[in-house]
Amino acid sequence: MIRNATPADVPVIHAMIRELAEYEKALDEARATEEQLREALFGERPAAYAHIAETEDGEPVGFALWFLNFSTWRGVHGIYLEDLYVRPDRRGGGHGKALLTELARICVERGYERLEWSVLDWNEPSIGFYRSLGALPQDEWTVFRLTDAALGELGAAPRQVASP
Repeated sequence: MIRNATPADVPVIHAMIRELAEYEKALDEARATEEQLREALFGERPAAYAHIAETEDGEPVGFALWFLNFSTWRGVHGIYLEDLYVRPDRRGGGHGKALLTELARICVERGYERLEWSVLDWNEPSIGFYRSLGALPQDEWTVFRLTDAALGELGAAPRQVASP
């Protein structure tokens, strides 16, 4: 049911990313191309990893895309789950749980101590699903993000280099 993604999966991963963006009411923000995904997942220095959930006959019905993070408090890597998606007509079949189980297994095998992700606060079906697995919201933390013009402006600021 769960397998590592291959380069041949890039078009279906890209399509499901767009489906997820549409579900999250942000399709116009999903600008990644298949070429960018191919490079990020399978290039010379992969920046992310993906798993595919499929039916018994091999039809891809979901995916998890993730990358490593690092906890300075724990001193070890963890997994940050960027996207978890199962096509609506396949939900309830265990694919989402199987994807999360695979990532948890990777954490345990490699000694990673965290599996983290974000969920939109209005997405009650997903929140309920995550809670049913024992995941807890990190209510005391607020996510911040720099993008577009704000990122460009800050990144273009003069360097503040200490003198020797």
